[in-house]
Amino acid sequence: MNELQRPTTKASTLRTVLVWVGLLVVVVLIRTVVAHAQSMNVGQPTATKKGHVDFIADGQSIAANQPATVKLHFRVDPGFHINSHSPKSDVLIPTRLTVAMLPGDPEVTNVDFPAGEPFSFAFEPKQKLDVYQGDVVLTAHLKAKPGQHTLKAELYYQACDHAACYPPKKLPIEQPYTAK
Repeated sequence: MNELQRPTTKASTLRTVLVWVGLLVVVVLIRTVVAHAQSMNVGQPTATKKGHVDFIADGQSIAANQPATVKLHFRVDPGFHINSHSPKSDVLIPTRLTVAMLPGDPEVTNVDFPAGEPFSFAFEPKQKLDVYQGDVVLTAHLKAKPGQHTLKAELYYQACDHAACYPPKKLPIEQPYTAK
């Protein structure tokens, strides 16, 4: 009887099955670790874009159980601007941030907006508007218990270029942070 004709024993069959199950477990663990690392974008900021405005989420750390701030970073496309939170005309749409207050989440007590920049259209140079251009940082004030958190909110804004304004947009944002 040569080796190919030798009947397999129960022990060798069981050993073969265990080896395959072990390999399957290792593959599943590796895929899980890789998927988790990709979902966290370890050390890399992520961007969400809509209608000429990006939200750039980056990992932030704050002091736990103390008043703290979380920065919300936005970038307006070159050649575009959005109205500030307090435009100089009642007909302009102000930029607003609505924070989602979910049960168990830290309470955001206030959000600071930066000062706008003066801007005027070429066709009406005497009228100065108050706008945001380039990088814009909002500051959320909160107090969080130790652990991982995500500040969820929505930015409402109207983007304009040198000639026209476009329909208002809502940009959902998620800013992860750790309270230590």
